[in-house]
Amino acid sequence: MIVDTHAHLTDDTLFSQLDSFLAQAEQASVRAILCVGTTVETSRRAVEIAEKFSCVRAAVGIHPNNCCQANAGEWSEIEQLCRHPRVAALGETGLDRYWDDCPWETQVQFLRQHFALSRQTGLPVVIHTRECAEETLEILCEEARLGDLSGVMHSFTGSLEVAQGCLELGLYISFAGMVTFKNGVEILEVAKLIPSDRLLVETDAPYLTPHPFRGKRPNHPALVVHTLECIAKVRGVPFERLAESTSENAARLFGPW
Repeated sequence: MIVDTHAHLTDDTLFSQLDSFLAQAEQASVRAILCVGTTVETSRRAVEIAEKFSCVRAAVGIHPNNCCQANAGEWSEIEQLCRHPRVAALGETGLDRYWDDCPWETQVQFLRQHFALSRQTGLPVVIHTRECAEETLEILCEEARLGDLSGVMHSFTGSLEVAQGCLELGLYISFAGMVTFKNGVEILEVAKLIPSDRLLVETDAPYLTPHPFRGKRPNHPALVVHTLECIAKVRGVPFERLAESTSENAARLFGPW
């Protein structure tokens, strides 16, 4: 079994043909998918998808680029949604300096709220960081002083030093299709060195379509096999062994599907 630990099945490019994409995933042995919310609306839809399809579980939360539009009532709904039995994680939350959609202070506030909720519920946190990896690690270290952290650095593109800092905090590191890109050599080198019991894979579908399909079609869960193959090759391990260990890691972090 292969687990895609991060897919936006709520996106219209996937949701409109969801039965077909999930059938393709099953044919590729991708039998477990974490459907990730970024707003209250997409978090609701993620839960609905997880109710309908046994291979899908949901993550509910508010993305750093959406948090400045969220009000107190919407956060209260996330607090309610996360109690649903098909919810496996909180997020996607995090910090982002690439886009200028939300003030930094608001992003930090919502990231801290997700971790506070994680401490209450025991759910792991799905963490986004873009062009602020070192600053994100600083906030994570502060949060770790309040209690043990549980979560994953999703679609990791940071340095080995940042990865090591996150590992020391008890977090998992997940890699997406960028490791297959020609300009993804540095990311792949980091993936090579992550301990086998902390490594996860994902698509971040419909984004980051891996080679050889980049630019030809939207990404979807079945294509996570290309990311797995690329990482298995650079680590010098059989594809099947890496598929097994990353699936075990996903089950340890998110629970059984």
